[in-house]
Amino acid sequence: MDDYMFKTYVTDCKCVTEATSYLEILNYSEPSLNTVEEHRFRLDELPDEFNNFLHRRGAFAPPKLKQGVALLGGIRLILQQGAKHPETFSPRHISLSHKSYEDMVRVMRLPFRAIEGTSVVGPFYWAALDQDDDDPHLRMCPIGSEIIFRKSDVRKKGKTRGWELMLSHSFSTGITTGYAKGTDSSDMLQCIDHLKVCAAQVLHPLLLPIIILSHDLSAKNDQKQREAREWLRLLEHAVSMRDEVLPEEIRYIKESMVDLDQINRDLVECHSQVLWKRPQAYQEIIKSMEGSMQIFWEQAREILAYGGKGGEVDKLHRSMLARLEFYQAKLKGIENYAHTTLERLSIQRAALYNIIAQKESKLGLTMAGEQRRLAHAAKRDSTSMKTLSLLGAIFLPATYLASVFSMTFFNFQAQSGGDSGGSSSSGGGGGNDEGPTVSPDLWIYFVITIPLTMVIVLIWRWWDRRRERIYAREDADIEKGIDEMEVQIMENMRKRAMSKQRTWTAEGRPSPTWTQTKSFPG
Repeated sequence: MDDYMFKTYVTDCKCVTEATSYLEILNYSEPSLNTVEEHRFRLDELPDEFNNFLHRRGAFAPPKLKQGVALLGGIRLILQQGAKHPETFSPRHISLSHKSYEDMVRVMRLPFRAIEGTSVVGPFYWAALDQDDDDPHLRMCPIGSEIIFRKSDVRKKGKTRGWELMLSHSFSTGITTGYAKGTDSSDMLQCIDHLKVCAAQVLHPLLLPIIILSHDLSAKNDQKQREAREWLRLLEHAVSMRDEVLPEEIRYIKESMVDLDQINRDLVECHSQVLWKRPQAYQEIIKSMEGSMQIFWEQAREILAYGGKGGEVDKLHRSMLARLEFYQAKLKGIENYAHTTLERLSIQRAALYNIIAQKESKLGLTMAGEQRRLAHAAKRDSTSMKTLSLLGAIFLPATYLASVFSMTFFNFQAQSGGDSGGSSSSGGGGGNDEGPTVSPDLWIYFVITIPLTMVIVLIWRWWDRRRERIYAREDADIEKGIDEMEVQIMENMRKRAMSKQRTWTAEGRPSPTWTQTKSFPG
């Protein structure tokens, strides 16, 4: 089943190209024969060099040892350090050709299951002992140790990040074979340098995984948490608007106003930084490593080549277990530290929401005030219209009556006649000139027009005053409702807002003002 699934997964994978090298560390009973070699494969010049390394042929053939000299152990790795291709850690991608990858896994006894973990984002760790009675290489002790250790982050700036490690340890020869790959963002290059320094200890198969774990949990992880806590302190000063404002906090204040957008973005970024390399995941990794180390030592302590209890491998084994316990305690402290930071971030986020709610309430009150002012402006405009209406009320009756009296039913035209009794012009004789005449009945127009206009104006004035009283009562009710709404909103805001009254002094004692207003039970 494993063979079929391995072939299927390899066939489905896409191939990318990465610079490939090898590392070979071999320790002998004669220290002068020990070798530590790392070189780049020259496939353009020597096409068979990769296969020669896998099968230990040609330049990679085991040396002929003198009588009494034995191979104590070693490690042989195919390396792809500083992987560059943007898809190198994408799902269903391998950085060797299909044939080279399959040959590497089969010849070096690497885990078939590793190809099924290309979509793992990690950190991921798996180890097991495989039985293979048909393998003559393992016939003395037909047990092999398989290790998969991988971490692949999501894309950043269009590129994948992470590292990958596959190992297989033979208890019969003490040689660990494997494949290691890492991008520039990983510490794979430093880990390999660290491994070369510890060349005398490569008999333990978990040496390289623990070196990688050590670099992954370096002081940079602690520094990230410290930086997040310092960032949080600046955000707390900005959100709570404490009296003292540090120079670093000026970026949150623009023209005496808190920049809520910047604070909100920084809260999100700070939260993300706290979640960087979550301790819980690495705690599970360490537990799995401790289990695999126990399985390894149960098999190795009975083999003479490993020195048994009290030997060098046993001392290294106990030292590595102690280091794992140290990392467990360290991660537990980071977990508690990060939990406190996250809780404080939640408090600041809630406070920020309250501030935003207050500003929204104030904005609503401002809009209500503006609407009220617009209503009063409209009311003033209606007063102007009222004046025009008054003028119309004054002149409309006269206009109406003038129209009525201009009808032929009334005749106020002057009567012409030679003997009408008009006086002659001075110095003249008795001529027939006619001057302007006024109808003696003109008073009828004024007698009717003036009282009618006064009646209309009085009726309009009475109706307008009645309407003003109604509007005044309505305005009073509106003002009363706005005042009550404002009082209620401000009361709710005071309940939710953070009090600026200090409850704890800088010396670590309760504030006197607070203790005077607070009483404790008993």
